[in-house]
Amino acid sequence: MKNLRVITDTVYAVRDNLDTDQILPAEFLKINPATPEGYQELGSLAMCGLPNTYPSFIDAQSGKAIHSIIVAGDNFGCGSSREHAPIALGASGVQVIIAQSFARIFWRNCLVTGAVLAVEVPETLCDILQTGDSIEIFPDEHLIRIPKTTQEIQIKSLDVLVEIVEAEGLFPYARKIGKI
Repeated sequence: MKNLRVITDTVYAVRDNLDTDQILPAEFLKINPATPEGYQELGSLAMCGLPNTYPSFIDAQSGKAIHSIIVAGDNFGCGSSREHAPIALGASGVQVIIAQSFARIFWRNCLVTGAVLAVEVPETLCDILQTGDSIEIFPDEHLIRIPKTTQEIQIKSLDVLVEIVEAEGLFPYARKIGKI
């Protein structure tokens, strides 16, 4: 079970309109994330569709994300409705994506699969943060802290969303609270 009550790490910064083909190109949709091998393989392929102008996302040695937090602008996860994209990010070690807005179906897939916590913020943090910068997220306090600027950003209440992602998906959460 994940623990998302305080998240402190470095960020991977991307811009607006990052689509699901950049997160996980369609050619990898044949990989089955239900098997341990498939899940690991999807994680090692996360963000492999990004242009070469972006720094490496996956550490070649471990096959995991170098940074467990993604900071983006508007419309993160636009494109297709594939749930493999958030699963690949979660499998890579990403815990949180912070964006000014998300494509609706991508946000929903993050929640239903429990792969990663999707947090909307009122301003574009990728204008403030660069890849490698530190950030602190306090979901219970509805707060993000940026140590390099001492800036604090209020976020909407995540209430049950954190619990669903900690339970690793909507169905495991429903079982946990006795709804199924």
